[in-house]
Amino acid sequence: MRWILAAALLLSACATLEPALIGKSPEFELTGRLAVRYGDEAFSGSIAWRHGDEADEMLITSPLGAGIARLVRNGNSIVLTTAEPKEYKSADAEALTEQVLGFRLPLRGLADWVRGKPSPDLEARGWKIEYQEHDAQKRPTRLRVTYPNLELRLANIEWK
Repeated sequence: MRWILAAALLLSACATLEPALIGKSPEFELTGRLAVRYGDEAFSGSIAWRHGDEADEMLITSPLGAGIARLVRNGNSIVLTTAEPKEYKSADAEALTEQVLGFRLPLRGLADWVRGKPSPDLEARGWKIEYQEHDAQKRPTRLRVTYPNLELRLANIEWK
């Protein structure tokens, strides 16, 4: 419910990824649609994600493009900024996103899964992945990630 409130507070806000965050070329950049179902709650919007070996920057926006949350990983430090804006820090992205947004987001393992690579660590902790579509280069363009009482769907993934 917290993340729905954050979205409602600043629907007119606009946010973008900051190109200078990841010093060298990122390992990947993607955009797509995000749908989350957590218990009785649901959210849909968009995601823009830039991933590098030592850093990540992820922007989650409403269907109208308003910034809801910005997640930045620099080494082992995670900073999540909400629309209010409030800033939260942790070394654990899953615990931080659950605390602030209301749902877990497995940042490190998800970076492997969106590229079609195995993530034994996530699977050992109860996460599951289902690939639903791929592009001509065999990169996932639609996938479903589940965890007990949680479903994350990424669709219309565009690789840059």
